[in-house]
Amino acid sequence: MEENQSKKMNIKIIVASHKPYVMPDDKIYLPVQVGSYGKDSINFQRDDEGENISEKNPRFCELTGLYWAWKNLSCDYLGLAHYRRHFTIAAGKEWNSNKLLPSEKIKFVLNGKQARELLKRYPIVLPKKRSYYIETLYSHYAHSHYARHLDITREIIEEKYPEYLESFDRTVKQRSGYMFNMYIMRKDLSDEYCQWLFDILFELEARLDV
Repeated sequence: MEENQSKKMNIKIIVASHKPYVMPDDKIYLPVQVGSYGKDSINFQRDDEGENISEKNPRFCELTGLYWAWKNLSCDYLGLAHYRRHFTIAAGKEWNSNKLLPSEKIKFVLNGKQARELLKRYPIVLPKKRSYYIETLYSHYAHSHYARHLDITREIIEEKYPEYLESFDRTVKQRSGYMFNMYIMRKDLSDEYCQWLFDILFELEARLDV
């Protein structure tokens, strides 16, 4: 068998967590203790090793784990999931049953074989779109956090990435979107995304009185 045929797709999906929790046992998953800087280990990979922004976790949440993975992991595809929020393609109604324990629900999580089949066809995998119907993404964020965050983000995009301004304006007016900071992405595309994302977020952090 030729080398390119025998080489297995190297997928790493980090699972952001701040406490011990049941985890998928498939090798594509890597539990990461986010915000681990200055804290005791929970026996997951820490996000304060190597190049990292772990100390920013109170403001960046699970994105400190994504930053760590971007800077320190070598793989063909990189993904981000959460300790209580995973990708699945075969769960159906059983997944939403309140009768299932976390240890039972974990069996429905996307496995390596399913992920490889998806990624043969698509360079990017996202969660199912979530609809808010009454609210736009802007008003939803404004009610949950502070509208000023989005307003300043728009200013930064206009200055740094003006080619994305139209997309930003269109997106915040939508009543649905791909939420939860979750994706699986070809690593080169993920690297480009992270470069863009964190450049904006670091500038936003500098302009806000957090």
